[in-house]
Amino acid sequence: MVPALLKWIGNKQRFAETIISYMPETFNNYYEPFLGSGAVLAELLHMDATRLFPHFQHAYGSDILPFLIDIFEITKEKPDTLVRYYQKEITEYYQNPENKYTEIQARFNQKHNAYDFCLLSRTCYSGVIRFRKADGYMSTPRGPHKPIQPETFEKRIEQWHDLLQKATFSCQNFVEAMNYPQQGDVVYCDPPYTHSQSIIYGAQGFEIETLWIKIAECKNRGAKVILSINGMKDSKKTDISITPPEGLFERKLLVNCGTSMIDRLQNNGKEMKNKNVDDQLLLTW
Repeated sequence: MVPALLKWIGNKQRFAETIISYMPETFNNYYEPFLGSGAVLAELLHMDATRLFPHFQHAYGSDILPFLIDIFEITKEKPDTLVRYYQKEITEYYQNPENKYTEIQARFNQKHNAYDFCLLSRTCYSGVIRFRKADGYMSTPRGPHKPIQPETFEKRIEQWHDLLQKATFSCQNFVEAMNYPQQGDVVYCDPPYTHSQSIIYGAQGFEIETLWIKIAECKNRGAKVILSINGMKDSKKTDISITPPEGLFERKLLVNCGTSMIDRLQNNGKEMKNKNVDDQLLLTW
């Protein structure tokens, strides 16, 4: 398992291998139009390094948050600058977490600097990347946890730097990004859940009906599409799934994602029983 570069609520790090296991044995290019933490992309590149996918050519990751894309670009092209920034800033953070977090948050909200955003993801409350819709202000409070040490972060940057040499990143919305996949390619979509989280991940405008159209277009061009979307909660007692157009997907699976971080936050650390969440995993083939 590739360790997380960013601390990011809802990331698929723990389930990346499971998701990849459903991909076809041979494919050309990989596209991820809702990149987020990049966990699945990184795990795929890690597995490709062991030659599990002999025909795999290149990975393309995109997202609408420019400072998020910049983090991946910096990790790929200038990793030392990110390592030095983290070492300096996190050392100061350890000395006075509250004041330092306020400083970094204010600086990010003024300039939308990728380096500051990286540190915010590591220090904010449970990796909840939350923006106000009114003005785009990153409003998440500081988390009580101690962020990873500079030495640990540096090792992660080194690993991701090596993996990302076979990846290209772009700041695009999913409508644009999904115009590129062709015959023999794989697309993995991990959009915001349709029933919640409208303020998370940049408060991006997202309409599931538009995604259905783009998935159908990819399918018609011969690309295979995998979609993670809300399915069941309360250990399969409550159905929160959304029904796709008939005939768009050939298979529907459920992936146990454990207890929802949102539920854990709302229950303030109390013991939670029978509260597991199962994502739908929909495949077009």
